[in-house]
Order: sequence, then C-alpha cells, then structure tokens
Amino acid sequence: MYEYGLEKSIPIRILSMHDAKEAADDNPYFPADIFSGFDAAKANFILKAVNEGLKSNIVILSHINLLVAAWLIKKASPKTTIILMAHGIEVWKPFTKRQLTMLRACDKLVSVSNFTNEKIQAIHHLPIEKCLVLNNCIDPFLLRPTKKERSSELMKRYGITNNDIVLLTLTRLSFRDRYKGYDYVLTSLVKIVEENKNVKYIIAGSYEETEKIYIDEMIARLGLKAHVVITGFLAEEELPAHFTLADIYVMPSIKEGFGIVFVEAMYYGTPVIAGNADGSTDALLEGKLGILIKPDDTLAITDALQKMITNKFEYKPNHKLLMDNFGYESYKRKLQKVLES
Repeated sequence: MYEYGLEKSIPIRILSMHDAKEAADDNPYFPADIFSGFDAAKANFILKAVNEGLKSNIVILSHINLLVAAWLIKKASPKTTIILMAHGIEVWKPFTKRQLTMLRACDKLVSVSNFTNEKIQAIHHLPIEKCLVLNNCIDPFLLRPTKKERSSELMKRYGITNNDIVLLTLTRLSFRDRYKGYDYVLTSLVKIVEENKNVKYIIAGSYEETEKIYIDEMIARLGLKAHVVITGFLAEEELPAHFTLADIYVMPSIKEGFGIVFVEAMYYGTPVIAGNADGSTDALLEGKLGILIKPDDTLAITDALQKMITNKFEYKPNHKLLMDNFGYESYKRKLQKVLES
C-alpha cells in the first residue's frame, strides 16, 4: 500500500517509459518495489501499461504522449477511470483527429494551471466538467530554506559583493527558449543600471553556443558587460544557493504551463517578477505573491524592478500563503479530491 493522501492509502504501480530500470534505487519519492522503468522501450512499456491498467480502477497519465496506452485500456475496460495530467505547451495546439479521439476518451483532464485549463477547453472543446486544475507543488525533498545568507563561494565565483543587488533568471539559453524573456530583461537593465551601478544580473543555466553569441553581442551593444553573468550549466544541488544569492527573481515568460521555478524562488524568500500572459499567474496567485507584468513591455519590467529594488522587504513573498497553496501537504489534499471526483 502506498500513501497518496492524508487519510487514505491505495495500492499503486508506477510505470515510466523513459527512465532506466534502476531509476527507483535510493529514490526518496516512492519505493522501488512499485516502480518499473523501460529504458525507452515503447512497445514493452505499452504492453505492461495496458496489462496493469486493466487491473486498475484509476490510470493517471503524466503526459499526453502516453495516450495510446490509456486509450487501449479504455477500449477494453470502459469502467477504468483515465486521468490525464496536462502541463502546458503540449496541449496548447490543435490535435489530429486520432489524437482528439484518444483525448476525449479520458474521464478527467487535470491541468497544472488555470491558463492551461482554459486553453484546453478553447482549443479542444472539451466539456467543462471534465476539466480540473491541480497546481504543481514544491518538491517535498527540496533543501529547506535557512537564514537568507549569500554563499561566499558563489559571490567569489561571480565577482559579487555584499552591496550588490542581484537579479536572477534560471533558464536554458536557446532561441527556442527565448520566450523566457531574458532578452527583454537585458533591455530593461539599461535604465536600471543608470540609477543602480551595483546591479548584477545572473542568467543561470546551460546554453547553445549560437544563442550565447547572440546574448553576448546584445550585452556588449547595451553596455552591460560589467553587470551580467552567464553561468552555464548548474547542477540541481546548486539551485537553492543561487535562489538565496538573488535579491529578485525575474522571468517575464510567455509560455509557462505553471512556472514551478517561481514557487521555488519564493520558497527561499526571493521576490518574483513574472509575466501575466501564461500559467505564471497561477504561480504568483494573480499577483498576491509577486509582481505580474506584460512580458514584452520593457518599461513595465523596468518599473517592476525599480519597485522591488527600492522596497525589497515590501515584496518579500508571504511564506504561509505560499505553503498553503503550493506546499506538499496542500497538494496531497487537492489530489485526493481529484481522485475522489
């Protein structure tokens, strides 16, 4: 038996098409004896998934690419409840007739944000009673925040002093990921550094060489060389220290299904600026937990940055409000309601 809620336990099996068989070894999220990895062997995965699904009351799909297995289960066992988790861009586009048939065979579509839920209903014309929202939650095994003290090692690595105001965006530098808005932040930074010479903007994450060249040229053209750091790849265990290093997390994205990075930044006490045109609005509770701006409006980004720099403590995220909405205990209660629905 495996616990999924506060009061109930149910038998559960976890099947992963792409994870290795050893992925569950020493995994804190679930016991190894309920997990099966298939190393991308799609046919073997589908056979096993259908077999397990026919013995189950509820089948939860973590991605739309797994619809084939669920559709086969539903054809053979109409009473089995099929729940599809919808994350974002993968469901924001029209489907083929075949895909739509399989999608409509699902009993419930659970979106990670209201934005994605509205997109699904508008594009795929699904009944509103089939569509639910279950926001993502903070990883229960994420390193707990301590006193907000900057890492001396990171300060030395990036040439940061205690007097510097640090802005952070965590993203991969790629033309395909430019929707994260880091180029708009760079443009906004010109006005910011005129008034705050001690501002440093860290763009953290791996990069494609062509996009790195593009951004380097942009930084040089804007006269921001002394104010911008591009880190390259970061190991996951380094992320908490980077959130703590930052005074402001800024990412005016336009294609976030939800934006878990905003929630993680706030978990470490870092004020957040996000775009108002996608699932980021859920992560910021419609502006209750941070500032939402039009993502391609550089003047709005500049204004939001100036407000936070001037009144940093005023925009410190409300930790109780954050945990009440995105903590793991809250997530379990919401998930239980979804399963009971």
